[in-house]
Amino acid sequence: METFKNRLRDHRGARNLTQADLAVMAQVSRKTINTIENGVFVPSAFLALKLARVLETRVEDLFYLEDL
Repeated sequence: METFKNRLRDHRGARNLTQADLAVMAQVSRKTINTIENGVFVPSAFLALKLARVLETRVEDLFYLEDL
């Protein structure tokens, strides 16, 4: 079995962005960023691509599957 994981917090922190900053840049709510970072919400492909673009990285660097 696999679980969906992310490194969004790490990439956001490396750019000294708050959740609110990233939310504005990605045109979503701060709560959306928070729930993604905490593994509560899995973003759509569209949002994953948008976040990667905003953070100037690849989707694969932000999101990955982890074996249990």
